[in-house]
Amino acid sequence: MTTPPLSPDDFAARWGVSRETLARFQIYADLLRRWQKAINLVGASTLPDLWRRHFEDSAQLFSLLPPTARVLVDLGSGAGFPGLVLALMGVPEVHLIESDRRKATFLREAARATGATVTVHAERIESVPPFPADVITSRACAPLQDLLDLSLPFRKAGTLGLFLKGKMVNRELTRANEVWDIKATIRPSRTDPEGSILLVQEWARAADGKPAD
Repeated sequence: MTTPPLSPDDFAARWGVSRETLARFQIYADLLRRWQKAINLVGASTLPDLWRRHFEDSAQLFSLLPPTARVLVDLGSGAGFPGLVLALMGVPEVHLIESDRRKATFLREAARATGATVTVHAERIESVPPFPADVITSRACAPLQDLLDLSLPFRKAGTLGLFLKGKMVNRELTRANEVWDIKATIRPSRTDPEGSILLVQEWARAADGKPAD
């Protein structure tokens, strides 16, 4: 039996989103649909269930953020998932890193139209000057082994990695453990029966056991 698309009102009810914030999400959704005609921002097959496949998929990370989290870095932001969604939900300082210039332009326009407090870095992750973040997020950006390496310039003591992963998460963990000593927890995704959320609390290079920061 096919699950009906998630409605904007159902999204707001599930995540405690105010009417004002919901209106900002609706602006985001309308803008994404318009830009999708010119730029491949998301898979076309996901648009009919945009509120579940992208907004709710991103929003599920919000409850996992540490209470003191202020600065969030989103690696390979694409159309803004999960970083821009988390900014709209209230994360004070969000940095969206996206090397595709057209997608970065979309992110800036989406931030302007919705009033989201974000900084868009239109360059490769490796080219962004280092700064400390409380949380690092990513969805469909790179395998875990590479994500941990790309995260290093933004890592400090206590930084949490929140990575949206698919059904191969255990294989990614196994491969990453060949390079890193990792303390991580896997949570099931609320939007994808084959998806998962990987919470990485600690990671250090396995070769010498020293913190990788």
